Amino acid sequence: MNLKATLRLAFDALLRNRARSMLTMLGVIIGVAAVIVTVAIGAGARASVQAQISSLGSNMLVVLPGSITQGGARTGFGGASTLTPDDGMAIAKLPNVAAVSPAVGLRTQVVSGGNNWQTTVTGVAPTYTFIRSWPMASGLFFSQNDTVSAAKVCVLGQTVVQNLFPNGASPLGQTVNIKGVPFTVIGTLGAMGQNGMGQDQDDTILVPYTSAMHRLTGQTTVSILTVSATDAASVPIVLTEITTLLEARHRIIPPTPDDFSVRSLQAIASAASSTGAVMEFLLAGVAAVSLLVGGIGIMNIMMVSVTERTREIGLRMAVGARSAVILNQFLTESIVLSTAGGIIGVVFGLAGTLLVATLAHWPMLIPPTWIAFSVLFSAMVGVFFGYYPARKASHLHPIEALRFE
Repeated sequence: MNLKATLRLAFDALLRNRARSMLTMLGVIIGVAAVIVTVAIGAGARASVQAQISSLGSNMLVVLPGSITQGGARTGFGGASTLTPDDGMAIAKLPNVAAVSPAVGLRTQVVSGGNNWQTTVTGVAPTYTFIRSWPMASGLFFSQNDTVSAAKVCVLGQTVVQNLFPNGASPLGQTVNIKGVPFTVIGTLGAMGQNGMGQDQDDTILVPYTSAMHRLTGQTTVSILTVSATDAASVPIVLTEITTLLEARHRIIPPTPDDFSVRSLQAIASAASSTGAVMEFLLAGVAAVSLLVGGIGIMNIMMVSVTERTREIGLRMAVGARSAVILNQFLTESIVLSTAGGIIGVVFGLAGTLLVATLAHWPMLIPPTWIAFSVLFSAMVGVFFGYYPARKASHLHPIEALRFE
């Protein structure tokens, strides 16, 4: 028989027992749907983490002050006052560095008109929005001239805007008092939302770092230097160059430990990506167990079908049907069952993914390759678990099959 005739016979046999066929496919449907949903959850989580890391900046590195010992206790990185704006200017001259911004932070109460709000005030350089890939919502960011003159200007995050100007009025040109010093609002930042640690990135006020140092904190050192490499491939090179440069500037000779730490976000991104990939495959592996259970169900039903249709098989073989024809027929029935179950499972999986994304507000991402893989795997399940019943049917003796009751 040709393929068309074999498929017609397979569909006729399955349609004669609709309820049994549907129950047989149920295991495959559940398995494929589970694979789609779990992979979507894993891929969505990985994409979310990568987006959070990418939002921190473009090819960004951070330079932290070193540790100091107080009363026998070591403070850890950030405890020492070892980084200066001049260090940042020296780093900016390195060949593979695109931009540098010192940062000086404090948390304080700010007041505008009759409203007040406690927020984080950070002194940065004009290059900060480029390094962080942070767009402006309105107005302008402060300039290099503002930084040189330690101008009393500021840019507000959206959370601060909503709390200091709740009536919807434009904050541009308004005055915000920070530790008793009046700063003029010249711009507002675009909304960034929460970072990977759950902190509100929009709850901030940015001022020139010179203004923060001279007018607000009185510090002569900075708490961090953020650096942007020219491209992702240059990040390891820049890390080495910064380390060498600062060791020379701070007169550090091995084996004396560095009084600073240079860290790349690429390592964090790679670790997060690897963890997400492992989680994705783990979830898919757990869901694939359902497919195997469905495959065993197909084998059981096909064995029952062979037993029920023994006389039919004997009659067909008696009138000239070869063993290969019988094998192909039962194998085709098994493949049709599993593949149809796989396709229905994909539909249920997509619906389940949409439901989870809507109810749980969880980022979901469905790789098309996994959809194709799920259907292909379900077809392979049909071949694997359907071969033995089909082979058994093809090896029946015609006389014994005709005598079967």
